[in-house]
Amino acid sequence: MIGYFRRVLEKNPPDPKDYDFPGLAPQAYRVLHEQGRRGGPILALQRLLQAQTKSIRVLLVVGEEAPLAAYHFDLVGAFPKSKADDMDAFYEDIVLRMVTTLSTREVTAHEVVGDPIPREVWDTLEAPKAMQYAARELGKRNFFTEMVRIEDLVQVPAIGDAVARQYSEGCFATWEPRIDALIATVTGSARPVDKDNITDDDLAVIVGVRPGGSGARVRHVEGKRNDPPSSEAVEMYDMDTLLPRIQLGEEWPVQAEVPVVRSKLHGHRGIAAYDPTKVEYVPLDEAYYHYLVSCATEAQARGIKDAFARSEALQNPDDPRVVAFTVLPGHGVVMAEKWVPGKVPFQLFWELMDEGALVVDSHVPQGPMGYEPDEHGHMVLRIEEDEWHVT
Repeated sequence: MIGYFRRVLEKNPPDPKDYDFPGLAPQAYRVLHEQGRRGGPILALQRLLQAQTKSIRVLLVVGEEAPLAAYHFDLVGAFPKSKADDMDAFYEDIVLRMVTTLSTREVTAHEVVGDPIPREVWDTLEAPKAMQYAARELGKRNFFTEMVRIEDLVQVPAIGDAVARQYSEGCFATWEPRIDALIATVTGSARPVDKDNITDDDLAVIVGVRPGGSGARVRHVEGKRNDPPSSEAVEMYDMDTLLPRIQLGEEWPVQAEVPVVRSKLHGHRGIAAYDPTKVEYVPLDEAYYHYLVSCATEAQARGIKDAFARSEALQNPDDPRVVAFTVLPGHGVVMAEKWVPGKVPFQLFWELMDEGALVVDSHVPQGPMGYEPDEHGHMVLRIEEDEWHVT
C-alpha cells in the first residue's frame, strides 16, 4: 500500500481516477494527495484509513502470519511505530502508548476575564497588525500546512463536530506591551482559519492561565468577533513563567517590562538543520520521544514549558542566539524569538529561514531524534535508522 501511494504521489495535480476507494468524499482525493506530498505516502495512507474506519485514532498492525509492527495514528498526523521484534515488548509498548494518551487531559477550558478592550485601544496596537503581516510572510514560505477538515474526508455530518475541538493546524502569537498581553491566533476548531491571511477576527488576547492550568484567561475586544484562542494557548502563555523578563529601552516605541520571548510560532513541520550560532535547539524530556502526546493536552504544555525553561539563549538575554526551538515528535515544531531592535515580530523566523540558518522540513520525526554537526558547522537532524521517517 505504501508503494501504491508513492506512485500516485508522483503525479501533480492529482487525478481522482488514481484513487479507487469507495465511500470517500469527492474532495478527499485532493486532501490525500496534499497530505501525502507533505508527510509522505504513510500520511496519505493514514488519512485514507481514518476516513474508511470513521475514526481518528487508528492502530494499524502490519504483518501476515504474525505482527511485524503497529503504527499509531492520530488527528494531527503522527505515525510512531511499535516494533514486534519481541512480542512481550511489542504489546507492552502499545499499551503504554495508549495509557499515555489517556493519562493526560485537554487544557482548552478557556475563560473570559475583565472588561472588553475598547475598539479604539485595539486599533492603536501594533501587534495585531504585525500578526497579519507575519501571516502573509510565513505564507510565502509555505510554513503552515493546509487544514484538514473532517468533512473533506468523511461524509458523516456528526463526525466533524465530534473531533473538531481536538484539532490544531498550527498557531502563532506575539507580545503586546501596550496591554501587557499575548496576541494569538484563534482555534481552528471554531471555524476554518487561513493562517496565511488572517484578520482581526482571527486573533485573541491571552492575559493569563487559569489556576490548575485547565485553560487560558482571555480578554475580549469590542467590535470584533471573539473566538477562543488556539488549543496551544496555555503553553504559549505559560512557558514565559519560567523565563526572565526584560526591560525595553528607548530604542523601542514603548518602554515596558516584557517576557524575554517576543513571539512564538508553531506548525506541523520539522527542522532539518540549523545554524547553532544563531539558533538554539532545546530538547524535550526523554519520555516525550518514546511516548508521544498531542495538541491541546496538559502533557504537551508541560513538556514545552520545561524544555524552553532550559534554554540558555532565553535564560540569558545577552546570549547572541536569537531563536530557540523544540520539536514534538509526531506533531511539529515550536519556536521562540527574542526582542531585537529594528525587527518586527516574527521577522527573525523568516529571515533565518531565507538564509538557511533555520531549515524547515515537511516531515516531522516520529520518535527519538537529535542534531549533529556537518562539515559546514550547521547542526543536521539525526533520527534512528528505522521506519520513523517513511518517504
